[in-house]
Amino acid sequence: MTTSKRLAEKKVAKFEKNITKRGLGPMASKKIKTEIYVLALFVAVVVGSFLFQIIRLALKG
Repeated sequence: MTTSKRLAEKKVAKFEKNITKRGLGPMASKKIKTEIYVLALFVAVVVGSFLFQIIRLALKG
């Protein structure tokens, strides 16, 4: 089964157009927000643990 040259070129053009738009949809911005929240939670846990250890060390002597 062969496709016409015109149809093939149309498919290629559509594919090329989609390549430049990858990651720009509404889901991409939601993913970025989720990554920021996860990173913030990780930093808060690390900093909180550090402060807890410093306070515990200071009270212990």
